Amino acid sequence: MANSPSGETLTERIVRVLETFDTDRTVQSAAEIGRRARLPSSTAHRMVAELVGCGLLERDEEQRVRLGMRLWELALRGSHALRLRQAALPFMERVQARVREHTQLAVVENGETLFVERLSHPKAGANITRVAGRLPLHASSAGLVLLAHSPEELREHVLAGPLEAVSPETVTDPARLRRDLARVLRDGFVVAPGSVEGVSTGVAVPVRERPGGPVIAALSVVLPRDTPPGQAIGELRAASTGISAAYAAGRP
Repeated sequence: MANSPSGETLTERIVRVLETFDTDRTVQSAAEIGRRARLPSSTAHRMVAELVGCGLLERDEEQRVRLGMRLWELALRGSHALRLRQAALPFMERVQARVREHTQLAVVENGETLFVERLSHPKAGANITRVAGRLPLHASSAGLVLLAHSPEELREHVLAGPLEAVSPETVTDPARLRRDLARVLRDGFVVAPGSVEGVSTGVAVPVRERPGGPVIAALSVVLPRDTPPGQAIGELRAASTGISAAYAAGRP
């Protein structure tokens, strides 16, 4: 792709434009996109018009801009996350029905915890995570499972810090975090009270590509702080085994 005067490629600028959208900012003007993407106004308007023309962005009745359906369509074609979600959903529904709290599926993406699915009971407790939302790898039960099973290079990079505190109880001491990760590998699950919100406890287990294979995701529930985690651990472990078998069976 051709470089801009700043040395950026066109691809890098397109990514910057798309990244101005998030779960709280779903509609913007072209001027707002340009400002948030740090692009000259004329460049932003031209790029928005081109992305609208190919369907990656759309305009509403007020000519404000949102992500296009074609972007969603392309993202789902052959997506690892889609195959994983399809394998996981029946088992997540069973966990959610029995535990009656938030049930979540997460993967590692670009050094962070990315939540690819979430089911919630109407009376479930507090939970700040969302589908397509991200958290630092050390700052949630799902992230701790993923970090414990990550390649050493990524794990050491995270442990080198800085370790952001999402809540007052997020573990930010590298030595303590290293001990916590060792326990995850030993026990096969993690219980993380208050790591994201003080009123909640996260419980998570690994999901493997196939029974006995490498870890590709984490399955978690978010419980009210004082709820004993035993039932949730049992349900998550059973679901993880089912997901791994279903995912392996569905591979091309």
